[in-house]
Amino acid sequence: MLASLDSVDELQKILQNVGYICSRSLATSLFLSLKLNHPLFLEGEAGVGKTEIALAITKALGRKLIRLQCYEGLDTSSAVYEWNFPAQLVAIRTAEASGKIDRQQLQSELFSRDYLISRPLFHALEEDENGPPILLIDEIDRTDEPFEAFLLEILSDFQITIPELGTIKAQNPPIIILTSNRTREVHDALKRRCFYHWVSYPEFQRELEILQIKVPEAGERLTHEIVLFVQALREEDLFKKPGIAEAIDWAKCLLALNTVALSPEVIADSLGAVLKFQDDIAKIEGSECTRILNQVQEKLHTQTE
Repeated sequence: MLASLDSVDELQKILQNVGYICSRSLATSLFLSLKLNHPLFLEGEAGVGKTEIALAITKALGRKLIRLQCYEGLDTSSAVYEWNFPAQLVAIRTAEASGKIDRQQLQSELFSRDYLISRPLFHALEEDENGPPILLIDEIDRTDEPFEAFLLEILSDFQITIPELGTIKAQNPPIIILTSNRTREVHDALKRRCFYHWVSYPEFQRELEILQIKVPEAGERLTHEIVLFVQALREEDLFKKPGIAEAIDWAKCLLALNTVALSPEVIADSLGAVLKFQDDIAKIEGSECTRILNQVQEKLHTQTE
C-alpha cells in the first residue's frame, strides 16, 4: 500500500476510513515519513491524538503494532533485549554434569539467539509476514538522555548493536513514530533523525467531526455544546487544558447520564471527566461554569440561525 500511496489527500481519506480525522499538515508529515521511510516525531499536549495516529496507520495498513511505553528508568533490558539467565544457568549445570565442557563452545552457545529474550525494539527489526511493523515509541520525554542516545542508532540506521552478537539490522525497516508530551526537552540529536510535527488542539470543525465519529450516539446539539465548551475551557488559565481524548470521554459520560443538553448542574456532576486537577475544577465550578455555558449557548444560537 505504501508504494501505491500517491498523495496527501489519499492518505487523509485512508485515515478517515479508519476513524481518524487528520489535519492537512499532520497528513503531510506522515505522508513524507511513510514515503521516505523516515521516523516521525510527534510533539504536543497530552490528549491531542499523537498516539492515536500510530494506531490509525496500523489499522489502515494492516500491520502489526509494536508499542514501547516509555517511563523514567527505562533501560535496554526492558526495551531491547536481555539474556535468559535461568536457561543459561541450566545449560551450564547440564554441561558440568556431563563432564565434557568445551568452554569456548559453551560460551558461544550461551550467548546465541536461543538464549536471547526479545523486547519491543528488537521485535521491530525482525521480519514479519505482513510487512514491517509500526514501532510506536510513546512518551519519549519520560525517559532520560542515555536512553535517547541509545535510540539514535535505530532511528538513523534501523539497527541495534548487541556486544555478544554484533549488529542486528532490519532487512525491511519498521515505520517508527515517536511521541512526546514535552514534559522536558528532547535532545536535538534525536529530533534531527526524524520528521518533526507539533500536534496542536484541533479547530472547531475538525473536533466536531472527531466527536461525531467517536461518539455518534450523541445528538447534534449535545455534540456542538461539548466541542464549544471544551474549546472555551482551553481559553481559560488552567493547569491542564482538556484534549480531544477528554472531550470524547466527557461525551460518553454525558450519554451515560442521559444528557441531551448541557446545564450547570450536569456540568458540575461530570466535570471530572474533562478536567483532571482539583484546582482547575474549583476554578470552573459555579459562576464561571454558568458564564462559559452562556457563551456556548450564544455561539450555538448564532451558528443555527
